[in-house]
Amino acid sequence: MSGPVSTLGVVSTQSTVRPAPLVVAASLVAIEGGLMLVLGILELASLSSDRVALGLTTTGFFAAYGVGLLLCAWSVTHGSSWARSPIVLAQLIWLGMAWSLRSGEGIWASIALAVVALVVLAGILHPASIDALSDEPRQES
Repeated sequence: MSGPVSTLGVVSTQSTVRPAPLVVAASLVAIEGGLMLVLGILELASLSSDRVALGLTTTGFFAAYGVGLLLCAWSVTHGSSWARSPIVLAQLIWLGMAWSLRSGEGIWASIALAVVALVVLAGILHPASIDALSDEPRQES
């Protein structure tokens, strides 16, 4: 489905169909965002009186990070190229976490984090995803 698309009176010649690598990457980022929100809720539920400030700031961080990831996932599926950079940064952070968990009992978590981060990076940096998020139409040579 390509051709002119009208949204609130603005006509765009960009296709509304998103490439599969972009959709997969955005879906995984949305799952990451949801997990961060769950971690924020769990942190709030385990709040104790001897560490109120730490618990509240950790909850706020997890919630903001989760909402940010969800917003970026939604934005890239709707053609906003600005969201690509925060997604790449988040995946680099996940890769750093995977590296720190690579020994002992954390190896399975490390592998899971690394695989998801690498799939997201491959999807968001795929040429079809870059073209879909480009503000300029691709010139065929």
